Amino acid sequence: MAIAGSAPLATILSLYVFQAALLKGAAQEPVVSLNLVTDNVSVVEGEMAIISCRVKDNDDSVIQLLNPNRQTIYFRDVRPLKDARFQLVNFSDNELRVSLSNVSLSDEGRYVCQLYTDPPQEAYADITVLIPPGNPIIEARDEVLSEGNETEMTCSAMSSKPAATLRWMKGDKELPGKPKVELTYDRMYTVTSRLKFTVSREDDGVPVACIVDHPAVKDFQAQKYLEVQYKPEVKILVEFPQGLTREGENLELNCQAKGKPQPQRVSWVKVDDDVPSHAVITGGDLYIENLNKSYNGTYRCVASNAVGESFDDYILYVYDAPTTTPKPTTATTTTTTITTTTISYPEANQDSRAGEGAPRAVDHAVIGGVVAVVVFAMLCLLIVLGRYFARHKGTYFTHEAKGADDAADADTAIINAEGGHTNSDEKKEYYI
Repeated sequence: MAIAGSAPLATILSLYVFQAALLKGAAQEPVVSLNLVTDNVSVVEGEMAIISCRVKDNDDSVIQLLNPNRQTIYFRDVRPLKDARFQLVNFSDNELRVSLSNVSLSDEGRYVCQLYTDPPQEAYADITVLIPPGNPIIEARDEVLSEGNETEMTCSAMSSKPAATLRWMKGDKELPGKPKVELTYDRMYTVTSRLKFTVSREDDGVPVACIVDHPAVKDFQAQKYLEVQYKPEVKILVEFPQGLTREGENLELNCQAKGKPQPQRVSWVKVDDDVPSHAVITGGDLYIENLNKSYNGTYRCVASNAVGESFDDYILYVYDAPTTTPKPTTATTTTTTITTTTISYPEANQDSRAGEGAPRAVDHAVIGGVVAVVVFAMLCLLIVLGRYFARHKGTYFTHEAKGADDAADADTAIINAEGGHTNSDEKKEYYI
């Protein structure tokens, strides 16, 4: 054993005497004592470890620290071992504290705190050396993906101790991987994890991260951004009109197409027919002026890119041009107006707006006018019928023949009847 030349001579002699005593009492095995306390230490390779030997109740017994090979590192406050990485931090009757700098994997093992009594008392401090893994590496089978396809990624973390744990995250969602752990010749671990998943268009630009969990490192990860190509998304917007499409008006549609790669071709077609000859198509815009019912049908916007083709439909239905109802002036005119309105009004109910869920416009003023005209016509009809029945079903009585009943013959009756005309009170008529 090498001895430090700076140690006092008395201390060196005491060390030799103590070792000789240990050799003589080798038959007496050391015992683990609750009076002597120490702690296990985990330290990252290259950093510093602190070993502390503490005595609860010391009776002036000697404290020393031994390495895993049971070589004396410190005897009281003296370092016999020629390893400058060990330095005394604190020494008292109740504690021996030593630091070990620049820890390497060879320093790992069980260190012994020993209190020289009869028999000797010991406590053990296990030093575990942590070796962080190298930078994680992600390898992808496909650099550019198409929506709906499955891809595979591999993440590797090499040369760590203990073995690292790998986790996968796609955006903020954790995905399960299949890990594989390998022990290398130098007692290091290499961990590999494989991940399989299916991509969608929403995954474009989303990061996939391989996170390394290891006691020697924090926030250790590698990530790769997904590049997903997908078919165009097509949507038709109505620029004009905002309400119903009527005869004589214009129609303007705008086709919006978005995809990856961006659609290179956008076209308009009419399903089962030709687009009107005077229709103007500019890129994704379709313009038709002076609409009529012959233009009714389904207009389709088609967009395509390298991945595929998509389309959106617009169903055109052209309504009649709006009409106005004249105000009634007489009963005869009112009757004619009612007939005209009854013929034209149901046509509006049979119309349907282009596309699903299109609103229907209802002219409430026309409905109110029709109801008012009908009520007025019915009142006039009741008055005419009342007067008609009164003239043909009335009963009345006269007194012109009064006195003729008492005459002896016809001549006398005539004379009596004619004479009765002079009395106006006897010839009153009653009208019911």
